[in-house]
Amino acid sequence: MLIYKIFRPAEWAALEANGTTTGAPIDVADGYIHFSTAEQARETAAKHFAGEGDLVLAALEADLLEPLKWEPSRGGALFPHLYRELTTADILWTAPLPLEGDTHVFPDLVP
Repeated sequence: MLIYKIFRPAEWAALEANGTTTGAPIDVADGYIHFSTAEQARETAAKHFAGEGDLVLAALEADLLEPLKWEPSRGGALFPHLYRELTTADILWTAPLPLEGDTHVFPDLVP
């Protein structure tokens, strides 16, 4: 199953430069890296990245990420959380996540 991570430009640049990341400030504060499923990604973008352009969407294979835990969040829905650094080797592909008006334009996402 694919899961997704949204990066701000500076966060993505840091990951590319270093090869690893502990995530965005909220990830560091929470002690894990937040991901979304295909069904959750658009709501995540709207809630946490409203008005932000030049984002990068990364796709990862959930079955290859350890230790990945599925934990309740918004409205009790289960979200994937990674309890280690994320590496560039973990990422299967990336795509730009441009802002068109007030909405992020997503590629077709595979659940």
